[in-house]
Amino acid sequence: MRASRNLVRVATVAACAGLIGACASKDKGVDLQAYVDTIEPADVLYNQALANMNNGKYREAARKFEAVDRQHPYSEFARKANVMGAFSSYKMGAYDDAVQAARRFVNLYPTDEDAAYAQYIIGLSYFAQMPEVTRDQRDTVLAMQNFNELIERYPDSIYVEDAKEKMRAARDQLAGKEMQIGRYYLERREYPGAVNRFRTVVEDYSNTRHVEEALARLVETYLSMGLVSEAQTAAAVLGHNFPDSQWYSDSYALLQSGGVEPRENTNSWISRASKIFGS
Repeated sequence: MRASRNLVRVATVAACAGLIGACASKDKGVDLQAYVDTIEPADVLYNQALANMNNGKYREAARKFEAVDRQHPYSEFARKANVMGAFSSYKMGAYDDAVQAARRFVNLYPTDEDAAYAQYIIGLSYFAQMPEVTRDQRDTVLAMQNFNELIERYPDSIYVEDAKEKMRAARDQLAGKEMQIGRYYLERREYPGAVNRFRTVVEDYSNTRHVEEALARLVETYLSMGLVSEAQTAAAVLGHNFPDSQWYSDSYALLQSGGVEPRENTNSWISRASKIFGS
């Protein structure tokens, strides 16, 4: 009899617990069956995301790719969804999200066949944010760094050539920034500061379009400082490398107005730096 009463008591407690659980679920608005019904197969979600992306619906594509990763985190589709979600974010201009997702992919799957693509997306995201030359060039530097990482880590990637091309554009931007600051110093007659900026262009950005002007500005600056030999060397190097340049024509005329002509001093840093032009 006692055992029978115990069984009834246990059954009653269980029933009450079930009732309380049901009430709690109702109070919290949780419908487990409805939740299960919202879980779509990974391949269905992934293909829906691709369709949205191909139709230019990048925001919806990013949401679908995120759903793949959230609902099927250990599937092959989740891995692919990570990198494609990063690309979708990039295409809709959500660059911070793109960088974060792509970097996460590279960190998780550094040897995966799509790792180079993810690294490429990081570089593209920073490249797309490169500002005007008059502004801070942080994103330009980051674009160069990440494209360079792509080239070094994945040298056989199909994205390497485009990364190199974009790095050249980024280098040109950084050289332009140095020139802008150098001209500012020159106008204010802060000649040492101007020389430092123009020298940076000659030594570090010799394969950009700014090197001709940098050499011509060095002619002007050194003459203003009374360093005639350095001015002559800058003009000589300019004429040797860019004989048809208007910058050389102007520099030659400037020297002649002071009674001197271009003449290279091989001991000058300018002469040594000219050996790397075009490299």
